[in-house]
Amino acid sequence: MLLWFVIIYWVISVGIGLYAARHVHNTKDFAVAGRHLPFYMVTATVFATWFGSETVLGIPATFLKDGLKGVVSDPFGSSMCLILVGLFFAAPLYRMNLLTIGDFYKKRFGRGVEVATTLAIVISYLGWVGAQITALGLVFNVVSGGEIEKVTGMWIGSITILIYTFFGGMWAVAVTDLIQMVIIVIGMLYIGGEVSGMVGGVGVVFDHALAAGKFEFWPSLNLKEILAFTAAWVTMMFGSIPQQDVFQRVQSSRTEKIAVWGSVLGGSLYFLFAFVPMFLAYSATLLDPKMVSELIDTDPQLILPRLVLERAPLFAQVMFFGALLSAIKSCASATLLAPSVTFTENILKPMMGRMTDRKLLFSMRIVTLVFTLLVTLYAVNSKASIFKMVENAYQVTLVAAFVPLVFGLFWKRATNQGALAAIFCGLSTWLSLQTFGPEDPFVPAQFAGLIASFLGMIIGSLAPQKLLGPLPVEPEHAFLHHHAPAETHHVAPAGVIHPQPPE
Repeated sequence: MLLWFVIIYWVISVGIGLYAARHVHNTKDFAVAGRHLPFYMVTATVFATWFGSETVLGIPATFLKDGLKGVVSDPFGSSMCLILVGLFFAAPLYRMNLLTIGDFYKKRFGRGVEVATTLAIVISYLGWVGAQITALGLVFNVVSGGEIEKVTGMWIGSITILIYTFFGGMWAVAVTDLIQMVIIVIGMLYIGGEVSGMVGGVGVVFDHALAAGKFEFWPSLNLKEILAFTAAWVTMMFGSIPQQDVFQRVQSSRTEKIAVWGSVLGGSLYFLFAFVPMFLAYSATLLDPKMVSELIDTDPQLILPRLVLERAPLFAQVMFFGALLSAIKSCASATLLAPSVTFTENILKPMMGRMTDRKLLFSMRIVTLVFTLLVTLYAVNSKASIFKMVENAYQVTLVAAFVPLVFGLFWKRATNQGALAAIFCGLSTWLSLQTFGPEDPFVPAQFAGLIASFLGMIIGSLAPQKLLGPLPVEPEHAFLHHHAPAETHHVAPAGVIHPQPPE
């Protein structure tokens, strides 16, 4: 019965995504839903995109082993990312009316920075999408009682998600996310109530976790621990900001106000609901301590699915796996679309010369297909946990793309030479420490890379502009008081930032 539910749900959701494809007539519809999404849909797609496999399977598994200290990056860092985007980045980026986050780097710093940051952003999605594909294989394997191999489940999941993303783009993602958010919220609350009844109430679980030290959050007064804690937090909080999926939700909004508050509310809801799977997983230590002890060091991601399958009635199983599938599907479809759009727009399109909008739309779809195949192969061959795959995904954007975005928006003296220096210093420092540094470094590699990127931007911008020449800009924050033409792509707001002369 459970397997048949999964099949029926899967077919219906793909059908809904394909139905939404009727709205796609051009690249703007495909990439940012024509900038027509209302507040409730923006909130839903922000929430559903981030409430993925790591939230339901990865975070609870890490919490069981390490407590709140282990999940500082997600949900604490990730939810703060969305709130910060809404409060500080959504308005200025929305006013620029661009198609991709790469377009910002091109207009602010020139072609070289555009290519470097776009490649970093695209590469970062391998880990995040790979985590969703891995989780799909796990779910299909569990609900089929082992009849469907994990690898087979990965391919089934990725291909079916590709179908509606390929045709429907951001419209299909937004419509399915809205439905999936409802299922996630109802499913998680229902199964939470069921499990709470089994263990004797939320207070019992809370007291047990408190006594076990699982709520210890802040690091001790030890510099190494403080640096590790800070690095984990900023990896998701800052490294997730210069991402195309976040940018798409801002740009897909009907108005600037929706872009701002949809991000803030979506991030807040994500933070609150992320604790439900943690509660469920910890309840397993009271309901079935033997099962937990068997899986905690081998495959802790299976603890929560096993608890539901072995302890919950059929309807509760249906609600749980419905919510889990919704979480994975919404996240996977969004993260397949985002890198494909930005790679096509910022890497492929300039290489191919003048393209009609129809040809560009076709190219975006082909790149989506190719990226799906690549990321599925990556997931099949990866040995990392779901949580680690997601956490590691944002290190490259943290050290390469975050500083140029922040300084490009809020510092008038930032130049393309400074941006290139920030990218080079951040990436080289991070890669060097990752490759040649100790296994347990005093300063985490991504944190050292972030500091190096910051210094590279400052020094490179203030030094004589011998390599590439200075970047002409208007007074600081001038763009905050101007609006872009309503329907024009890739045109900066009047008096904002003039594009760098050809390199």
